[in-house]
Amino acid sequence: MKFKLPEIPPPKLISALRGYNLLPAIIFMPTRRRCDEAALEVAADRLNKTNAEKELRRNEIFQEYLLENPEIKTHKHRKIVLRAGVAAHHAGHIPAWKLLIEKMMSAGLLDAIFATSTVAAGVDFPARTVVISNADTRGNDGWRSLQASELQQMTGRAGRRGKDNVGFVVLAPSNFQNPPKIAELLKSAPDALNSQFRATYTSLLNLLDAFGSFAQVREIAEKSFAFRETAAQVARLEKQLEKRRESLQKKLDGNEFGLTIDSARGFERLTNARLRLQSKLPNTRAEVRVNWLRENVLEGRIVTKSRNSKRYFLVLNVFGDKVMAMRDDGQGATLSLPHIGRVFEKTYKLEEKSLETAFEDIDAGKNLPLDEPKLSEQTSHSDEAIEIINRRIEILLPENLNEDENRRAHQLLWETWDDAEFLERTLRDIDILRNEIWLPFENRAKVLHHFGYLDFPSEKVTERGKWLADVRVDRPLLVGEALSRKLFEKLEPKHVAALMASLAADPDRNFGDLYLSDKILDVITEFENIIYEVSGVEWKNGVEPAEEINLSAAAAAESWASGTSWEELVFRTKAEEGDLVRLLSRTGEALRQIAQLKDSNPIAAEIARTTAEIILREPIR
Repeated sequence: MKFKLPEIPPPKLISALRGYNLLPAIIFMPTRRRCDEAALEVAADRLNKTNAEKELRRNEIFQEYLLENPEIKTHKHRKIVLRAGVAAHHAGHIPAWKLLIEKMMSAGLLDAIFATSTVAAGVDFPARTVVISNADTRGNDGWRSLQASELQQMTGRAGRRGKDNVGFVVLAPSNFQNPPKIAELLKSAPDALNSQFRATYTSLLNLLDAFGSFAQVREIAEKSFAFRETAAQVARLEKQLEKRRESLQKKLDGNEFGLTIDSARGFERLTNARLRLQSKLPNTRAEVRVNWLRENVLEGRIVTKSRNSKRYFLVLNVFGDKVMAMRDDGQGATLSLPHIGRVFEKTYKLEEKSLETAFEDIDAGKNLPLDEPKLSEQTSHSDEAIEIINRRIEILLPENLNEDENRRAHQLLWETWDDAEFLERTLRDIDILRNEIWLPFENRAKVLHHFGYLDFPSEKVTERGKWLADVRVDRPLLVGEALSRKLFEKLEPKHVAALMASLAADPDRNFGDLYLSDKILDVITEFENIIYEVSGVEWKNGVEPAEEINLSAAAAAESWASGTSWEELVFRTKAEEGDLVRLLSRTGEALRQIAQLKDSNPIAAEIARTTAEIILREPIR
């Protein structure tokens, strides 16, 4: 259970830790905002005592650091850090500020930092104590429980090397605290590693270009860490398969009829097909008729409610055994599929022009009822199919067997049936597992073939595919199509920046309500046509289309590339500085990737290079 206790105010928490000689501390908070608020609350507390010598040293470091990083001069938390000796540290702050906080913490000049759980994975803060305020954390998909590895990374920060014999972990009460859960996680084994290897357009192009065939790419994919569990399943099934194959071979060794494993497998497939056919054979005329109605009562056809009825119905939709229809007088109706009488041949489009003639065609004799099947015909067709299977079974046996030999040969094949069925089923399971690995690559290969980046039949990367393989960007196929269609060559740098930012940003991240210019709106419209076309081909080939582009990110990047100052951009977007830095850094890096395409796309490469220089100005590095 979770202990719903009131949260200790941050100033009191710091005071308590100081009283027990547990500072400096890393205090993990659930959200970025709560980290900032906690630091502000501590700084505003008059009872918070600071060391004058440390405060002087913090100011000296700040001034030194300011010379190379002028962007921190007006940081909103600078007074909090310098006077109170506490700080917030999370991805919402610009990199230069976070580096300053890390430097002060390493120098022993801060009493505490308030951080989110993600900080634990990448930064080595020397702290005597770690405070856990929540058993939950907030990820991209909302709130979730901390994982064992996350908690172990957080608590592993407790204890300063060379200063503390032990480190301390404190569980602070809050509405979302859960001490039993924390204790359980601390004793748990580390979470399993998850590979980041994925079937992507870029990885496929690079692997195929390097190794020259789909078979080689498939082999590499099957050996990857990402598919270790699937590969282990395949290995287990193959071991079982080999063992069963040996058992089957022993039963067939030395048989007088020359029957082989292939004979046994063929017999199993044929008899299985015969059993399925016999099980599906309708026993009554009613079953035959209902099956026929399910195949022929279709949207756009005319039906009647009984055989002799003069009232006609146009089928609008069929849901199981319910038929939604429109009467010939225009009223709606619901029919039961098994009780439908006649079904007429023609199918009409559900549009006004066709509906005017649909019912008239029946009276004019232009639309005749379909002939219904008879039970004897169904039985006859099935008997013919079964007879064909029986003849194929006899071919498996040697010719000129007498009655006793024929009986013994069949008996031997039936004795091997279970083994042969196991072989067939296991081979299918192995194929399914291997397809789970390969199918995402194959589907993407078909999409790339459609757009000319590889030749699927010859398994070769085309010249277009080779330059696309060199571009490490988000959504490379969309970027490739924009380049191929000369979209970049029509644009000014600020428009290129907006376009690339819309792709580089996280789809759900909001960068305010800045207005896009008319020009970039036209560009986005043209680009969305490319997205629509690419998405259609991806859907057709079983590839999940990319998420929507981020228009608020496009507006922020356009404004920045137009010369807006950093302070104004932060004010107008209302976004956290760290998020803006991440967006513009990713945008600039994507543009640098395109700038490398001097041979294949020289004009676009030059525009991308110019735009990257504009985007990657201070404080973006």
